[in-house]
Amino acid sequence: MIKLTYNELRKTKVEVGMPEQEFFTFREYMRKDQEILSASAEDYMEMIYRLSEETGFTRVNDLAAALNVQPPSVTKMIQKLADVHLLKYEKYGVIMLEPGGVKLGKTLLNRHNLIERFLSVLDIKDGLLESTEKMEHTISNEILLGLRDLTDFFDEYPEIKEQFLAFRRGKIKWTEP
Repeated sequence: MIKLTYNELRKTKVEVGMPEQEFFTFREYMRKDQEILSASAEDYMEMIYRLSEETGFTRVNDLAAALNVQPPSVTKMIQKLADVHLLKYEKYGVIMLEPGGVKLGKTLLNRHNLIERFLSVLDIKDGLLESTEKMEHTISNEILLGLRDLTDFFDEYPEIKEQFLAFRRGKIKWTEP
């Protein structure tokens, strides 16, 4: 059995052409990039924003129904979000976003809509919402800007979008190599 020190292992990586950057598991990347809010908390903020756009507020039962969760789960989460001053909530009352919560909710909804728009440009139909939900919590701002530019480009040049879709339709079947 060969034992290598860390520096010997790094040198071996370089010799065989492996990149200098460190690789991590998905979980470690997520831990490294973890923001104040979890993905679940972001979903709550996005939905609270959606539900309160017209009236300026929403209720626990409406939020629970929209997210397919139980009211006690909603109460627990909104208490956490109230603790970080994103919303106001009184027991058995209404949920109202604070100014920072409105800004965050709008940003989260815009992120969701942009990813959904991008997937629609790719003509994704099966599992569109599920894929959008999975992607939105793991995507960087730089990638979002790229997606926005690409979707705006296709909006500006619909004939190129049609050429792309025709090209894609010819290759749509996925096969393992």
